[in-house]
Amino acid sequence: MRRIATAVISFGVAACLPVLAQNVSTDPAKAQGGIYTIDAGHTQVLFSALHLGLTDYFGRFDRISGTLNFDAARPEHSAVSITIDTTSIDVPSARLTDQLKAAPFDVQHYPTASFKSTAITRTGPDSGQITGMLTIKKVSRPVTLDVIFKGGENNAMGGGYALGFRATGSIKRSDFDLNSTVWSPYVSDDVNLIISAMFDQRKG
Repeated sequence: MRRIATAVISFGVAACLPVLAQNVSTDPAKAQGGIYTIDAGHTQVLFSALHLGLTDYFGRFDRISGTLNFDAARPEHSAVSITIDTTSIDVPSARLTDQLKAAPFDVQHYPTASFKSTAITRTGPDSGQITGMLTIKKVSRPVTLDVIFKGGENNAMGGGYALGFRATGSIKRSDFDLNSTVWSPYVSDDVNLIISAMFDQRKG
């Protein structure tokens, strides 16, 4: 009976999700301002590079933390700070994952990378650009991300009020000293970034 009850509840929640998604407003002014922290279990940082000029090779970082100071009335006055655990890098090849940890990321000496916003520009009702300093190893360079506000809503799965964002951008490996491996000639210097982030409102 317990399994049946669990299945019924799960099905009911899943059935409600499309309706909930339709009710989420993407107007920042209707969202709740305040301090938010990253929901690490529902945030993904993906990257891709062109391999041999033929295919996009994807990877990700599995552990991310950070905070968002969200100004609903004036989103351009918001600020975000993100820390990425570089030891959590993950690509389809276990051998390459280990190689990336050793070089070029050298996670033993540089176990984290960070991004801190310096300016936010609103480009549309639910879109904007975030410029900030990205630091990988000892190298810090400005990076601009195109951001879409996916909306704010009380989390139907628990956890209180949450905000969702999707950001895209690109960097050059050579700008961050990430081209010091034997396979570098076979991979594009340009690396595309895709970030899907959920932030939970900090309580108290």
